[in-house]
Amino acid sequence: MSTAVVTVNRGLFGGLNLRKKTLLIIGSTSLLLLAIVVSSVFLGEEPLQTNFGSKNLAPSLEHPFGTDWMGRDMFIRTLEGLGLSILVGGLASTISTLLTVILGLLSSAGKTADSFVSWLVDLFLSIPHLLLIVLISIGIGGGAAGVITGVALTHWPSLTRVVRAETKQLKTQEYIHISRNLGRSKWWIATRHILPHLVPQILLGTILMFPHAILHEASVTFLGFGLSPHEPAIGIILSESMRYLSAGYWWLAFFPGLSLLIVVLAFDMIGENLGKLINPKIAHE
Repeated sequence: MSTAVVTVNRGLFGGLNLRKKTLLIIGSTSLLLLAIVVSSVFLGEEPLQTNFGSKNLAPSLEHPFGTDWMGRDMFIRTLEGLGLSILVGGLASTISTLLTVILGLLSSAGKTADSFVSWLVDLFLSIPHLLLIVLISIGIGGGAAGVITGVALTHWPSLTRVVRAETKQLKTQEYIHISRNLGRSKWWIATRHILPHLVPQILLGTILMFPHAILHEASVTFLGFGLSPHEPAIGIILSESMRYLSAGYWWLAFFPGLSLLIVVLAFDMIGENLGKLINPKIAHE
């Protein structure tokens, strides 16, 4: 069995080195995720119209994911939900990254600023993500704004800790001491010397933040503290399907849950392979 797998892999990627294989995996996975987002944006509301004449249909060629209790095609609903989750996760991850950059540069300003950033990171990491997201979402009023704000304000600490450690290491470099002796300001050193070296870590950390943001958005929405029930979000689809599993309508939860898992694994795959490209030890293999 293992010999057959190795033979197939050699046949598919035999002429490619590690860098080309990595780029191929990143490109194909990114195209899949982009296709999901673009499809969900341009589908519109018409495919989600109710049709009680075809409700609770099992998966078939006409309806690959079956239909729900209102006759809506589950494949279209799942596609819409995945696109919405990716957009929400992307926006939340972008905001978290901006917070990381600000706090990472702030930590280079001096011991007092660095201690404040360290205390802030430890404070947020001491509170469970899901609980904090729910509290923030409720405080803001729920909906898309609440869940995006909640996810954004809870996913920056881990990346900030990495950036802060890298910043402390960069501050010991000789060229930093030379710039400081030449009278350069702390802000000039932070933006011209430190920030460019942090870009790879920030980029990789942002991509790896995506799956966590998507899963937390789906979890909060599933619990009823996230997106509006009128939105075709994966969390809402899974929450609604719980009422029908006992009746044997397994496809209402199985396909949306599996699709969400595939999207999360796709982001992990992109992040893992991007890390190989950034790693100087194997980047040129």
